Amino acid sequence: VQLQASGGGLVQTGGSLRLSCAASGRTLSSYVMGWFRQAPGKEREFVATITWSGGSTYYADSVKGRFAISRDSAKNTVDLQMNTLKPEDTAVYYCAASRLVTTISRRYDYWGQGTLVTVSS
Repeated sequence: VQLQASGGGLVQTGGSLRLSCAASGRTLSSYVMGWFRQAPGKEREFVATITWSGGSTYYADSVKGRFAISRDSAKNTVDLQMNTLKPEDTAVYYCAASRLVTTISRRYDYWGQGTLVTVSS
């Protein structure tokens, strides 16, 4: 599975961005898809995950109510809608695929290259 993340950019506090993760090489129907982020000098952290078949979603407390993860089976993509962005959301965002429903990054088998989100204050 090859994953390609896109949609990052520079946005002001309170603004919105939509990240997209496109998969190729294999259908994502048997995978759990997740978004993680890594800020400068910090460890990679879980943001959100979605089960491909059931559509169940899970969020980190820091983004709950502001971010929404979704998937499009026909397009083989998973998106992350980010609203009410804060400077502390600034990070490189990665999409990933796992066989497990998990928030643990090492349990994800495939990773995209990352897309940078910068939120200015």
